[in-house]
Amino acid sequence: MAAFLSMGGYAAYVWSSYAITFGIMILLYVHTKRQGEKHLRWLRRRIASQEKQK
Repeated sequence: MAAFLSMGGYAAYVWSSYAITFGIMILLYVHTKRQGEKHLRWLRRRIASQEKQK
């Protein structure tokens, strides 16, 4: 198990690349979620303003 975790001496590069990739994926998820909520709020305001004009 220790040999697997040390990755033949390249563990620092391998595990840091996993950590960076995982971090970026989390940031992309959060950004996408916020953008989706922003667009939903915009759509709700637009629908509400159109209903007021009727």
